Amino acid sequence: MAHPHKDAIAKMPASALIGVIEESKMTYVRENLSIFLHESQIKLLKQVKKHEKPHHKKIRIKQFEKAKKDDLFNLHLGLYLKKYEKLAKLGLVEVDKQPNNGLEYDCTLTSEGIKILDEISDLERKWEDIVGISDSDAEVLKEIALNSFEISYRHKKKKGFIF
Repeated sequence: MAHPHKDAIAKMPASALIGVIEESKMTYVRENLSIFLHESQIKLLKQVKKHEKPHHKKIRIKQFEKAKKDDLFNLHLGLYLKKYEKLAKLGLVEVDKQPNNGLEYDCTLTSEGIKILDEISDLERKWEDIVGISDSDAEVLKEIALNSFEISYRHKKKKGFIF
């Protein structure tokens, strides 16, 4: 018997298919991860790793300088800080509320956070094998991602990387 959603998937545009694929990956990771994390917490944990890179830290400092002029700055600051503090309660990050680097706050991964990110990466690779992503599929996806990235990068640049 064919999968009950085969016909529906066959009629979906590529943009909808991307959503189905992303949901599948995230579901697999969350079901098999050794701790419970919401999807947004997994994404935020990955952001902490990205933001630890020196060039990303410089960009964030410039973003904070521009954002301080915005009336909503303190509201956004509080909302983001709460999200990071939840990861800190799980022992995945450390939050420094008074860093001496030009930021309003800064986060770093703990050894447990690094361990969980490694586990997430391993689960993502296993998911790729399960769903059958070949090397040639990966090359096509890289090309699509590069073309797609240009759109979001131009938007972020136009907004002065404040979004």
